[in-house]
Amino acid sequence: MIDNPFEMVVLIVMITAIAGVMRARYKGRSAADGQIDSAETRQLREEVKGLKERLSVLERITVEKENSLAREIESLRDRAPM
Repeated sequence: MIDNPFEMVVLIVMITAIAGVMRARYKGRSAADGQIDSAETRQLREEVKGLKERLSVLERITVEKENSLAREIESLRDRAPM
């Protein structure tokens, strides 16, 4: 395909230069994306924290209702003649 060594050297240099430009361009984008991801990650962490707090409140309410219901059933059993 390429018979001349000079053409091969030029081709290798061009490929290396294009790869360097593409790497620099990608690296610049990833740094900006990293900042956006960081802000988005912070926001998502805060949202998850809020959801965990809400879940714990709902669990507490559910457990309290179950306990109070069980107590009421037991008190009714104690009153009912067998």
